[in-house]
Amino acid sequence: MGPAAAGPVRSVEPAAASHWASWLGAASTDPATTLAQVRTLIGADTGAGAALTGAGVGVALIDTGVAPVAGLPAGQIVNGPDLSFESQSPGLRYLDTYGHGTHMAGIIVGNDTATGAKGLAPGVRLTSIKVGTANGTVDVSQVIAGIDWVVQHRNDDPANPIKVINLSYGSGGTPEEWNDSLGFAVEKAWRTGIVVVAAAGNDGNAAGSLANPASDEWILSVGSAATNGTVSVSDDTLTSFTNLPQGGKQINVLAPGVSILSLRDPASYIDGSFPSARTGSTLFRGSGTSQSAAVASAAVALLLQAKPSATPDQIKAWLVQSATYIPNGTAATMGLKELNVNAALARSGTTVSAQSWSKSSGAGSLDHARGSSRVMFDNVPLTGEASVWGPLATSAWALRAAAGTAWSGGVWMGYRVTGDGWTGSSWATKTWATAAWTSRGPWSGGTDWTDPAWDGRSWAGGTWTGRSWAGGSWTGRSWASDDWSSAYWG
Repeated sequence: MGPAAAGPVRSVEPAAASHWASWLGAASTDPATTLAQVRTLIGADTGAGAALTGAGVGVALIDTGVAPVAGLPAGQIVNGPDLSFESQSPGLRYLDTYGHGTHMAGIIVGNDTATGAKGLAPGVRLTSIKVGTANGTVDVSQVIAGIDWVVQHRNDDPANPIKVINLSYGSGGTPEEWNDSLGFAVEKAWRTGIVVVAAAGNDGNAAGSLANPASDEWILSVGSAATNGTVSVSDDTLTSFTNLPQGGKQINVLAPGVSILSLRDPASYIDGSFPSARTGSTLFRGSGTSQSAAVASAAVALLLQAKPSATPDQIKAWLVQSATYIPNGTAATMGLKELNVNAALARSGTTVSAQSWSKSSGAGSLDHARGSSRVMFDNVPLTGEASVWGPLATSAWALRAAAGTAWSGGVWMGYRVTGDGWTGSSWATKTWATAAWTSRGPWSGGTDWTDPAWDGRSWAGGTWTGRSWAGGSWTGRSWASDDWSSAYWG
């Protein structure tokens, strides 16, 4: 695609807090961990696990988009709707301008023939729902709308029904669990048969709570294990960046999450900002509970291939109860365990009691769900009971989400936010149609977001050539008013 359209600068950026649970990068002294090593660490490279690829399982990646890099098989990637602010710029639509989503996709379904790096579930069909921009900006309402869309469209591809949602995302909110809107969205997905995997968060062991929605009792919450350069769990430790709660829900399981080698997204934000994270021309090193969540999503897909009729409760129980205890440090003290796919397969004949946690009503304050994770439009923060598209009454939304009617074509809760169906083909097999937003910026006095350039950013000197990036760099970014200053890749 060519450059974005020019126009006056309109600022849309994060106001505070990390929206994506893993922009914590690997320190340059950390030994790189290949995906082949990860597969060994999670017990999926021998026995029954070795034959599994995730074939026939659909995984939804709600993230920053997926770039058409050579290490991703086009026939296994589908572009769902782009719900990000960048959807309104034809030159940015669907593209991963940040680099996070591409790294997650590589962990799950990558196949980099140049290096031999292969994703942990290379047979899955991955649907990308883009919600984040080049500086990570996303509101919780966009994530909720993305989850709603997956629930309603989970069976669009009968041969690869969506059975897993990967949320390497956490809002800054600490809402009441009995009425949290984001919690309601993931619980609804869970009850329709989708295993929701969420990153625990990267705020550190002293954080006091898991990120939202990892804090929801129903879903599978994943923290990060440091592998210390080996393929044995015996020397693994809990990473210092993983969130730990003081009370309430504990982490369900750990997965490798330090210096994971996955696909590079040339010219993305992280690629330009952290050149030391590049390994060769196609791979990139990164750390965080996002990477761990992607590892866990792949493991879930492998188990679902072997047990296609299993319920989310069964998958969660088999994975958690069969995981391998980590015998070191804080992880040992807390009894935390690391994924083991073959052990889960061996346990999959056991009976599992259905979960019986209290359910969220979904009718709580949207502002509580977003917490400090706010978007800014021309320096005005999004606050109150409003989505990025307009006012939103969560009580009315929860009723429609429960009934599976929050979406009608490309209209979510009465707002036109995308097109009405699948269209043509792109580098991906299918792409969801686009549409102009008709209601923009209501929290800033009704200011209309008509500028297609979004933040004044454009790709400088770059075009997509086939499925590789040539000569591009990202310019004009601001990275203001966020607390990700300690995050790095390398």
